Amino acid sequence: MILDSLKNAWKVADLRKKIGFTLLMFLIFRIGAHIPIPFVNHNVLRDMLGSGSIFDFFDTISGGSFKRMTVFALNITPYITASIILQLLTIVIPSLERLAKEGDYGRKKITQYTRYGTVILGFVQGLGLTLGIRNALLIPSEAWRWPTYLLITVVLTAGTAFLMWLGEAITEKGIGNGISLIIFAGIVSRVPDGLKSIYSMLKVGEVNAFSVIILVVLALLVIAGVVYIQEGQRRINVQYAKRVVGRRVYGGQSSHIPLKVNQAGVIPIIFAISLLAFPQTISTWMPTSGLAVFVNRWFSMNGTVYSIPYLILYGAMILFFTYFYTAVTFNPVDVADNLKKYGGFIPGLRPGRATADYLAKVLNRITLAGGLFLAVIAVLPSMFIGLTGFKNIYFGGTSLLIVVGVALDTMKQLESQLMMRHYQGFMK
Repeated sequence: MILDSLKNAWKVADLRKKIGFTLLMFLIFRIGAHIPIPFVNHNVLRDMLGSGSIFDFFDTISGGSFKRMTVFALNITPYITASIILQLLTIVIPSLERLAKEGDYGRKKITQYTRYGTVILGFVQGLGLTLGIRNALLIPSEAWRWPTYLLITVVLTAGTAFLMWLGEAITEKGIGNGISLIIFAGIVSRVPDGLKSIYSMLKVGEVNAFSVIILVVLALLVIAGVVYIQEGQRRINVQYAKRVVGRRVYGGQSSHIPLKVNQAGVIPIIFAISLLAFPQTISTWMPTSGLAVFVNRWFSMNGTVYSIPYLILYGAMILFFTYFYTAVTFNPVDVADNLKKYGGFIPGLRPGRATADYLAKVLNRITLAGGLFLAVIAVLPSMFIGLTGFKNIYFGGTSLLIVVGVALDTMKQLESQLMMRHYQGFMK
């Protein structure tokens, strides 16, 4: 079905142009992912970052740019963080809330604020990363220390700003959500390296064929689960009362409110990882201290019993942020008020407060299922490492969640554009 949709889209000149533009942007992204920043000793850097740590996730979504320390090392994460902060501030600050409701003008202003926030966060994160890897930097002299730090920070910030422009260009002139597709491209680009690493370990006998079979089966199960949860929703039936306006009768039809099981998407995982990455970032500043030893043992996905408290904390934070972000993005009171305003009601319930309480009750139940699903998906890498011994393979359920989710959304947009063009053909 996917291949048929792509084949049909390629036959349409306009869509073929959009697909070609998207692929061209992917090529530019991959070229930039191999341009190193100056003054970095990559051998020392590799030992500092290591493997099996939480940095593996950032390296995965950046397409390997993080551990290679290229101009795209920060990837698009500052933009995502800025977008989330603006979204939360829209709920808290009345002026931003009014701006968000002002249509196209308001959206443009919020996008502009998000860009400013991306540059600021990119600079802060870039400076923090530079200070964290300062022991791996080749600095000409003591006098050049801070100028070198600032130069690397500016390069990292510029890389993030360029990726932000690249993502917005894909959204405007290509197919799908550009920011999501950049993360998608980064994750998919790691597949050949992963297959090569598996083959090398299998060849030297570091792992056996049974472990590879477990890897394939587990990956297929995760993909099936992601598709099932991503598409899963609870539909709340809604009935609209009939209204007579003049000689016409309006309403009377039935509809539904789709409540997604995974309402928060991958945002809770990103929140949790960002907070848990803070101790590891601090430990890189003091690699020989007791804090670094403690963090490396208890705050890493190393597949040992020492990682169990970390995984429990990780899962609990994901569950908390799932409820938190769902509560921010979906307000049952507003939905109930809108239904009442337009003459809609849930059969068997009074409009207003009773409807809001019912929606909140249903939402809490399905959010629990979605949060538990995200937590299981997030801890899969450590479980898999302990089960099969793939020490150098970062098999991330989170990565599969992003890849499958973005692929599904992109195909839906492609099919909707195909459908729209078919309707236009019928109209002609």
